[in-house]
Amino acid sequence: MKMFASALVIAGGLLSVSAVPVRAEIEIVPVTSPGGITAWLYEDHSIPILSIEANFRGGTALDPEGMEGAVTLMTGLLEEGTGDMDATAFAQATESVAARFGYDAHLDSVSISAEVLTEFRDESLDLLRRAMVEPSFDQSAFDRVRAQIVSMRRSDQTDPDSIAREAFYVMAFDDHAYARPKEGTLESLAALDVETIRQAHRDALVKDRLKVSVVGDITEEELGPLLDDLFGDLPQSGPERPDMAEVKLDGEMRVIDLNIPQSVVVFGHEGIFRDDPDFIPAFVLDQILGGGGFGSRLTEEVREKRGLTYGIYSYLAPSDFAGLYIGSFSSANGVVGEAVDIVKQEWAKMAEEGVTEQELEDANRYLTGAYPLRFDSNASIAGQLLGLQIADLGLDYVNQRNAMVEAVTVEDIKRVAARVLQPEELSWVIVGRPEGLNATN
Repeated sequence: MKMFASALVIAGGLLSVSAVPVRAEIEIVPVTSPGGITAWLYEDHSIPILSIEANFRGGTALDPEGMEGAVTLMTGLLEEGTGDMDATAFAQATESVAARFGYDAHLDSVSISAEVLTEFRDESLDLLRRAMVEPSFDQSAFDRVRAQIVSMRRSDQTDPDSIAREAFYVMAFDDHAYARPKEGTLESLAALDVETIRQAHRDALVKDRLKVSVVGDITEEELGPLLDDLFGDLPQSGPERPDMAEVKLDGEMRVIDLNIPQSVVVFGHEGIFRDDPDFIPAFVLDQILGGGGFGSRLTEEVREKRGLTYGIYSYLAPSDFAGLYIGSFSSANGVVGEAVDIVKQEWAKMAEEGVTEQELEDANRYLTGAYPLRFDSNASIAGQLLGLQIADLGLDYVNQRNAMVEAVTVEDIKRVAARVLQPEELSWVIVGRPEGLNATN
């Protein structure tokens, strides 16, 4: 895939602009370092920028029970100082080389990203290495960042979207690690200390759970040693990850009372994994049912025809140890019951009848046309390549993906709809004071 791009250095970081690829093929090369670390590389020497995406499988699901929030807090502290540099000095050093780093904790992983200029590549990546391998975890930084997370969690306790989302995951996963909030609770955050964070760092950032993608101005020969320099000093392995999760959704409807004019609704049931052979047909199905915004059935029936919501959506949510199919919307309390009934009807109708040829044609046109937009910069390409590795989709998936979508037939979707959609298992969490509903709690 040929990329044409330009870059500007700006105060505090780096801005890159790339054009949409002019041809369909993209050549991805696996590169293994002398120390055994493998990355997927896409070379692009048209601009002097290097983008790196690293992902350590494990994530917040590694938090011990009662210590929820440890991995999230640890990740937030990675840029808060290393060695003799405190948070301010580290930020100033990063800005001086126009580098941009990102750190995030997810349910199944910790992700770290970098965009650096070729001119300052060595200095920039040395800073990133020190942040990953030698974070100081200073007590003052620990206290400050923990206080920020505590403030956020206090706010979440009155936010209907957060309440609904967390309650749905508790309903779905019961006592599995997936049911525990990744940012922690007020009680678990209070129980954390610096040594707990050091242990979370040793457990979460390990080489045998590392996936890396690299895009930009570097060669295969240069990349191998760079991988060892960047990641080589991390621990080799970490603790066991959770067992597979049983999805415990059986048609329940829970209402959580909150005095607000609009109720927030989260609904769903068990889904499928990303490596399921039916995932692509299910993905196209969801585009038609609820994932396609204004082109979807749920938007047409709930918003456009009846004006019961400003927006409604659904999506497949595969994780490493479970798959969900989730949707959400908000409606005025007086019409929530009607909106819920419409969603149930459309879910059952799709499960029984599938889709029309016109709906499939429209969905395919959108999905294949939008796909190249995911590759409009080096950073976005790196993110896409990383996702392919995590899902174990193979080096040539980028070049085959649109053909897979175009190969889906009406018969495929009818078969997959009957398998994946479970109208009787569709479960609900509703936060507010909804009318016209029979809650099971």
